[in-house]
Amino acid sequence: MSFLAARSMTGGYGGADILKDCTITVDKGEIAVVVGPNGAGKSTAIKAIFGMLNLREGSIEFDGRDITAMAPQDRVRQGMALVPQNRNVFPSMSVEENLEMGAFIRNDDFNETMELVFHLFPVLREKRAQPAGELSGGQRQQVAVGRALMTAPQLLILDEPTAGVSPIVMDELFDRIVEIARTGIAILMVEQNARQALEIADHGFVLVQGGNRFTDTGEALLANAEVRRSFLGG
Repeated sequence: MSFLAARSMTGGYGGADILKDCTITVDKGEIAVVVGPNGAGKSTAIKAIFGMLNLREGSIEFDGRDITAMAPQDRVRQGMALVPQNRNVFPSMSVEENLEMGAFIRNDDFNETMELVFHLFPVLREKRAQPAGELSGGQRQQVAVGRALMTAPQLLILDEPTAGVSPIVMDELFDRIVEIARTGIAILMVEQNARQALEIADHGFVLVQGGNRFTDTGEALLANAEVRRSFLGG
């Protein structure tokens, strides 16, 4: 049984189904990547898994527990953390204050987690007193990921983490995502930079019109001629 198993998800907004029998799974310490064309339902799938979209059909199990009807805030307390694509920092607050906001659900000493974040993203230590709104796009993304890690998650969900950043920053961020997964945290990532994301993925899910078109290891999907031709630019 997978640590996260979102199976046969069907649902959408209003009366229209955007997700159609979509299944996404990930285990502890693994990186699962969801790719596909614009409008394929990638971000909608993430919202459903995090409890921000009610499903008409399907189920979501997390660590052996059915959480299909659970509210997003309760999923956070169960060990989920989501880094949204947009407006994911508090711009007027300092970097350190942003990180501390991630620990709001914790009653234990979170200094060790803060040190882990500073180890992963050294620039945040240097700029810990600086307002997050003054940072570059890549640095703000580091703050957002760091704040999610401060919740001590078992599953980290990233929605387009490299959107709007330079290729160098993208490579660095992917390196840090691999490092996070090595600590045993499950990573579920929606990403437009499909080729680069699949290179670090244990498993990949290619969605088309809300459903699974291809599901395989990252390596196998990169080697699949149809996937390369249709979704990776040849």
